[in-house]
Amino acid sequence: MAFNELDRKRIEKQIDDFVEARRPPAEMRAQIDIGYRLEDQAIELFESRRSMRGYRVEEEFARLVHVKSRDVWKLYWKRADLKWHRYTPLPESSRLDVLLHEIDDDPNACFFG
Repeated sequence: MAFNELDRKRIEKQIDDFVEARRPPAEMRAQIDIGYRLEDQAIELFESRRSMRGYRVEEEFARLVHVKSRDVWKLYWKRADLKWHRYTPLPESSRLDVLLHEIDDDPNACFFG
C-alpha cells in the first residue's frame, strides 16, 4: 500500500533535503549525480552517471522500506553481489531521518565506499 499524500510529501521533503546536500556541484551533474525513487513503501537512493557509450547508468546504493504494521523503516545496502542486504549496524528505526543520517555519515563505508 502506498503512502497517503501527507506522508508522501513529508517523506519527499526529507529525501529531497538529503539528496540536495549530497549532490555534486552543478557543473559536474551531467557526469555524476544522485537521485531517488519513491515507490509504494520503498525509497531507493541511486547514483547516476554517464557511461562510456554516453547513456545514463543508475547504481542503487541504499534502500529504505517502510513496514506499516510496525511503523518502522528498514535500511538495506547493495553489496558487491548486487543483492540487497540488511544494514546490520542500524537495521531499522522508527524515524526516517535517523537512517538518512546513518547513510550520510556512512561509518562502515557501505553506501559511498
